[in-house]
Amino acid sequence: MFSSMSESFTGRTAVVTGGTGALGRAVVAALLARGAEVHVTWVVDREVAELREHLDGAARLHLHRADVTDATAVEELMNGVAGAAGRLDMLANIVGGFAFGAIEETDPATWHKMLALNATSAFLSCRYAVPHMRARRWGRIVNVAAGPALGRGAAKMSAYAAAKSAVLNLTYSLSAELVGDGITVNAIVPSTIDTPANREAMPNANRSTWLDPAEMAEVVAYLLSDAGGIVTGTAVNLSRG
Repeated sequence: MFSSMSESFTGRTAVVTGGTGALGRAVVAALLARGAEVHVTWVVDREVAELREHLDGAARLHLHRADVTDATAVEELMNGVAGAAGRLDMLANIVGGFAFGAIEETDPATWHKMLALNATSAFLSCRYAVPHMRARRWGRIVNVAAGPALGRGAAKMSAYAAAKSAVLNLTYSLSAELVGDGITVNAIVPSTIDTPANREAMPNANRSTWLDPAEMAEVVAYLLSDAGGIVTGTAVNLSRG
């Protein structure tokens, strides 16, 4: 179902926030492989070097140092990308963060950080990208939620679960708002992703059920494709085993 490898994205412009992380790099690679012009936000120098190495210096890769929790920075980014390319077709909001801890261990700074990284970043990116998509009456948006947002939360994840719930409801609300404008809005809901950070944090875990970022990127690419135009307002649950 989720194969769009035969579909060309040539001529289309994508923004991938958090495109220098483990999942972000895989999404960027999938979009570049299909011919898209891909604009990636970053804040960590080391991750930029890793992205360039991972992609072998793709000519259609454009890097932007930007804090996507800051409204002015996001507005300038989206307007700049759309102005230079004449279009903004696809948005993948990959930026996010995780915090674990009981409620008394979760200080206000952690609460605000989780909301900013996960929910505010997605809200701002959508807010400033949507007008450019509406102008062409075509657009694709993919957000990243999490398992606790689908059910009744999770113990010792109050800030993270609340933030991801906000992402999921942003997805649902925007899909209803934009359905008549040719713009789809979906979210992926992954279980544990096989990343260096997760391997370090959980060295004794059984990784046989963890998700490969490259496999996840194929799902994102499908949702960003023409073929994915029949899917909107959906939380796509990604898990193995």
